[in-house]
Amino acid sequence: MNAEDPGRIVLLTASHRVAPGLLSWPAWQALHAAGRVHCAEDAREQLPYLREAGVAVTPGVPGAQELVDACAGGHTVVVLTGGQGDGPLTDGLARLAGSGRVRMPELELLPGSYDLPGARLLDLVRVMDRIRRECPWTSQKTHRGLAKYAIEEAYELVEAIEDGTREELREELGDVLLQVVFHARIAEEDAQEPFSVDDVAGTLIEKLIHRHPHVFGDATAETPEDVHAHWLRTKAVEKQRASVTDGVPLGQPGLALAAKLASRARTAGLDVPLPGAAGGSGADALGHRLLALAVRAQEEGVDPEAALRAAGRAYRDAIRAAEGVDGADGEESADGAE
Repeated sequence: MNAEDPGRIVLLTASHRVAPGLLSWPAWQALHAAGRVHCAEDAREQLPYLREAGVAVTPGVPGAQELVDACAGGHTVVVLTGGQGDGPLTDGLARLAGSGRVRMPELELLPGSYDLPGARLLDLVRVMDRIRRECPWTSQKTHRGLAKYAIEEAYELVEAIEDGTREELREELGDVLLQVVFHARIAEEDAQEPFSVDDVAGTLIEKLIHRHPHVFGDATAETPEDVHAHWLRTKAVEKQRASVTDGVPLGQPGLALAAKLASRARTAGLDVPLPGAAGGSGADALGHRLLALAVRAQEEGVDPEAALRAAGRAYRDAIRAAEGVDGADGEESADGAE
C-alpha cells in the first residue's frame, strides 16, 4: 500500500428486485478486494449471500470524512446502496471535494445488478400484500365487493384513451392494474382453490404463446388479417363452443353486446335476420332499431359504443355551453382505493 494513495470508494448499487445473490462479476471482485464493506440496511436481501461468500459487512454507513480517512493509504471501501445510490453520502463527499482541503479518494459508481423491464411490478405485489394484511378496509374486501370497481376503472380507462392526456392514461392503466393485483391477492386466501398473481400471469403467458404461433412457433402470418384468422382458429379449438355466441358476456353495454353478436355471426358466415319489424313503437321496437343500428355500425367497421360516447361528449359540451359552464366537470368516481 502507498501511504500517499487516497484509495477508492465504491458505491455498489444492487436492486432488491432480482435474485439477491445475483451480482455482476465486477461487483463480486470489488467486494472481495475491499478493505471494508458497509451497508445501511440491516435487512438487505444481499447480506446473507455476501456473508456466505466470505464478505464481512459492517452495518451502517459512516460519514463522508470517515470514509475518506478509511481509504487513506490505498484502501478500498465498498458501500452497498439501493438503485439510486446514497444521496446524503455523495452530497457529503461533494462538499469535501469542493472545499479543496482534502485529497479525495477515487469515487466509483458500480452497478452490481439491474432491474429488468417489469421489475416495479414486484414492488406492486409486495405493497399489495402488505396493504391486504394491515389495512382495515382492504383486508375485508372480496371478489364480489370489488366487482363494481373493475367495471368503473375499465370505463375510466376507455375515457382516458379517447379523451384524456398521457398522464391520465398512465394513471388509469395503473388503476386497472390495481384491480388485477387486488383480486389475485384475495384469491391466494381461498381455502379450496387458491391461486396467486404468478398463476394469473402464467396462464396469460401460456395463452399468448399458444395464440401466437406465428411469433413463437412455425406458423406464418404476413398481415393483420392472417393473425386474426390464427387467433379465431386457436380460440375455437381451445373453447370447443357449441355456439358462436358462447362466451359473449350479456352484462356488457347493449350496443357493445349487439356489435359483438353481429361480429360472431358474420365471422361464422351466418346470415341471421334481425328480430322485430322495421316499424312499430314501444320499448321492443326501439330496441330492435337500436340493434339494427349497432349491427350496421359493426358491418361498417365502426364501434357503436365509441361512436355513441363521442356523440354523448359533444351533447354534454352543448349542454354546458347552453348553461354557460366552461372547463371539465368535477365529478369524482370510485376507484377501489382508500
